Amino acid sequence: MADFFTFFGGFKLTLRHLGRPRVTTSYPQGKRAKQPRQHGRHVLSRYEDGMEKCIGCELCAGVCPVDCIYVRGLDNPPDHPVSPGERYGYIYEINYLRCIHCDLCVEACPTQAITESKMFEFSFTNRADAIYTKAELLVDDQGVPQRLPWEDWREGEAEMTGGWMRATSPSGDASFEGVVQWTGDLGTGVRAAEAGQSANRDDDATGSKQLRDVFPRHLLSEDVPLDQRGLQAMMKNARAKMPKRRDRGQH
Repeated sequence: MADFFTFFGGFKLTLRHLGRPRVTTSYPQGKRAKQPRQHGRHVLSRYEDGMEKCIGCELCAGVCPVDCIYVRGLDNPPDHPVSPGERYGYIYEINYLRCIHCDLCVEACPTQAITESKMFEFSFTNRADAIYTKAELLVDDQGVPQRLPWEDWREGEAEMTGGWMRATSPSGDASFEGVVQWTGDLGTGVRAAEAGQSANRDDDATGSKQLRDVFPRHLLSEDVPLDQRGLQAMMKNARAKMPKRRDRGQH
């Protein structure tokens, strides 16, 4: 008898999810919206006046644990400077066959030149395409990342590039909460300061979304509102999608 109930007990999880909404997305036709601090393909940023932020210090290449970054700086031309400093990044390459997206290069950059977009779906047909040069990494004159043929860019993935880079205050010091700690970017300006995990946060300004509001179907049952659970949620969503009926007196 015990073995009998043990056999059907294996279907407990399956039966529990039968009445819940589906969480499957038809990828790649549809993709879920990404968070502002999603880690994806690197981008070289510019200041609001169009000058490059990279000063060719090579700190990103020095801190990279897999040696996928190659940088060479050059003195700025006196008559036509590329960056506000004495030097600029003359050569900048990232080998994505090696990159592990640890983001140490972003944290090491003193001028916030190297950031990341929210696009991470890209593949190559040959090894040469995996080595991104400065011409491919640097944003254009509107501050928008370059879009290469083998990259799957979707709506919103080029917005707030690098907005995740100062998600927490330095060394956990709460006095920095709500203080802007980065310079403005071309095409974007100065982003709103992140507010950490406290109640003092402006999600509309930062573009952040609360997990329980965006992905309620992935949370535990006690964390999901009653009107979003199981069969009741399915009927509610179905009624919302149905066209409204006309009154009987109308033709």
